[in-house]
Amino acid sequence: MHRRRPLPLLRIAALGALLVVGVAVVPAAATDRVVVVEPGDTLSEIALAHGISLNQLVAWNAISDPNRIYAGQRLRVSAPVVPTPSSSSSAPAPRVHVVRNGENLTVIARRYGTTIGALAAANRIANPSYLQVGQHLTIPAVAAAAAVNAPPAAAASAPASAVSSRSHAVAAGENLTFIARRYGTTVSAIVAANGIGNPSFLKVGQRLTIPGATTDAGLLTAAMPAGMRAAVDARAGIRAVIADEAAAAGVPVAFALAVAWQESGWQPNVVSSAGAVGVMQLTPATADWVGATMLGGGIDLRDPRSNVRAGITLLRHYLDRYGGDQSLVLAAYFQGQTAADRHGVYAVTRPYIASVLALEAIFAR
Repeated sequence: MHRRRPLPLLRIAALGALLVVGVAVVPAAATDRVVVVEPGDTLSEIALAHGISLNQLVAWNAISDPNRIYAGQRLRVSAPVVPTPSSSSSAPAPRVHVVRNGENLTVIARRYGTTIGALAAANRIANPSYLQVGQHLTIPAVAAAAAVNAPPAAAASAPASAVSSRSHAVAAGENLTFIARRYGTTVSAIVAANGIGNPSFLKVGQRLTIPGATTDAGLLTAAMPAGMRAAVDARAGIRAVIADEAAAAGVPVAFALAVAWQESGWQPNVVSSAGAVGVMQLTPATADWVGATMLGGGIDLRDPRSNVRAGITLLRHYLDRYGGDQSLVLAAYFQGQTAADRHGVYAVTRPYIASVLALEAIFAR
């Protein structure tokens, strides 16, 4: 295929700064490093210029929508000074993890014995599917993590044998999201129960232990952060278009929503540095190919419905081509059909796949 793009983890945040009102301003201390936003600045450019990650910049300034900054806004570009706890405090010092290539919050949470929710809260991550290589994450204490995700009633009071574990043999085309939904559990619970290093890769015939309800207690279920919820609600019209086109094409709606959110955040006016356009981030060459071979007509990438229809049609084509294997479908969408056919999933594509599948779990709820 003829579609090759760089990893789009910062695509949404690379939009031009918008002149808006009502954006919260975080007061800076005298010791903080502060910059003033100039017309045309973006958060990505500011973060790069000061050697910090986008998520750090967002967290330090309590920015709910990375696309909405304004000229004249003062942004803190250094970590806020945190008062040193008194020697009498018994709270453990927080740990810091530097994100490596291919890691996601599921893997990091399991490594440190915490949860995705606790990590997202401790680092003010609006979208848990987006991490940047080299990003520094504060790892909360285990006790604090448990408090964030503890259910109203203590799960420990239930007998450990209340629900027994089950076993599932992976069939062709299945993924953890599908399996978790089938058994009424969560992706995180299955990952933890089976020691899965990469949730995006399963082998046909692989046997998975499906944890019971008591095993799931305390593990994170996919939840939409408040910052992401606000953006999703604001783009309800585009969501409806994606859902309509997905249903008409027989593409799982949550899967289509996840791909579109990963690609553009459901924003019809996004254009990537590689020339990919609109909600589904299709290049003109790909759109021409889809229009000519699958839709029998031209595609207007600037028109949201035409753009979405083309992208959904392409997903339907890949689902048919790869027998429903979502990893290969996403690999083809990201790195191109020819590359997926010849080489399978590239290493650089794995974070993209993991991100989309995490989003699918969120939108399926």
